[in-house]
Amino acid sequence: MDWKLELVPIPVADVERSKRFYSEQMGFVVDHDMCVGGDVRIVQLTPPGSGCSIVIGEGADDPEVKPGAVHGLQLVVPDIAVARAELAERGVAVGPVQHVENGTMVDGPGGAWNSFVYFSDPDGNGWALQERPSVG
Repeated sequence: MDWKLELVPIPVADVERSKRFYSEQMGFVVDHDMCVGGDVRIVQLTPPGSGCSIVIGEGADDPEVKPGAVHGLQLVVPDIAVARAELAERGVAVGPVQHVENGTMVDGPGGAWNSFVYFSDPDGNGWALQERPSVG
């Protein structure tokens, strides 16, 4: 049996602002933006090349989950320096390339699976880029 994670809800305060951030600055594809009923809006976006999407919306929010409450989301990329530069060029406030050394984060790239760049969306939901080893 296959178990595939395909959708992750991201709590946001302003759907339009977040849609612009994820589509224009992050380069995610807008899969759909629709209203369901009177006050429920759902926007699904997918990172390029990903099998998993995010969903933002309004009207069906969980009152226990506040905007900015999600942390630890990771996007895996083949070249962290190129990905970081692309996001910075699009206006995303990205941190430096860092790696774990002796249990702490230090600046500069690390070895296999040990190079990261951290950033947040406009609501403070926390993301990381992680570089995967090159294939082949």
